[in-house]
Amino acid sequence: MKTRQLGNSDLVITTQGFGSWAIGGSGWQFAWGTQSDDDSIRAIHRALELGVNWIDTAAVYGLGHSEEIVSAALAAWTGPRPYVFTKCGLRWNGKGEPRRVLTAASIRQECEDSLRRLNLDAIDLYQIHWPVDHVAELEEGWSTMAQLQKEGKARWIGVSNFDVDQMKRAQAIAPITSLQPPYSLVHPDVQREILPYCKDQGIGVIVYSPMASGLLTGAMSPERISQLPEDDWRKQDSEFIEPRLSAHLALVERLRAIGDRHGCSPGAVAIAWTLLNPAVTGAIVGARRPEQVTDVIAASSIRLTEADINETKASAALPA
Repeated sequence: MKTRQLGNSDLVITTQGFGSWAIGGSGWQFAWGTQSDDDSIRAIHRALELGVNWIDTAAVYGLGHSEEIVSAALAAWTGPRPYVFTKCGLRWNGKGEPRRVLTAASIRQECEDSLRRLNLDAIDLYQIHWPVDHVAELEEGWSTMAQLQKEGKARWIGVSNFDVDQMKRAQAIAPITSLQPPYSLVHPDVQREILPYCKDQGIGVIVYSPMASGLLTGAMSPERISQLPEDDWRKQDSEFIEPRLSAHLALVERLRAIGDRHGCSPGAVAIAWTLLNPAVTGAIVGARRPEQVTDVIAASSIRLTEADINETKASAALPA
């Protein structure tokens, strides 16, 4: 697989990484429904077999369970250990509802908990999952991240879902290695200001949900959405219901036509589109079963033509 250097770090990562949101399983506010741990481990192993060299997870995914599954997968893996990226800043209550907390004590506790669950001495890339509105707390949180890096508990530190002003505040305290924003044909907003800023500043970018949480895989339909489990957050999300759903599925059919020309799935085309942006270092690709990994890994070798790119733009305006 192709590789790129991540921001100011010594991490040379493959253009696709394994995303561990869905494998956290059920029992929390943004779950994807029940998940087989055996399937999750096999999916991680398949990604590593195909050359992926980094895994992205977060403490909140499955309320710690995703990190535990990543650890179990690595314990059973006999090849070189991939880089492990995780995130902090979302704490949860007894109902599995997360809230944003960036105090020093909270981040330190989360770091220790993640190191224990992952069975690591140091996290390769530790990221603040979401910013907070309170400037003093945001600065406290980033200062703590910088201190954890100095202490050797995090090799490199990054942010997720930050805007330009928030990144500037963080940079005044310590350098940002990477940003993790949502980026897809469904959600391209960051390409206006945020991605150009990262490119200008030398901040690496690993995008999440390049297939729009499954919308662009080619496997989604109104019937399938209606059959999603009640605890799958997507079932009530506005992108997965009308009036927006029809426009997204029309886009999928264009991606399918492009994929047919390249011998790959619509989802692989969607991922390849995100990797065209010169600011993007890599894309996080989630999978719940090994066959899903095999299906989308082709994105690393697709060379989209100008005609392909123009075809992705030929969509009707989405309803407001």
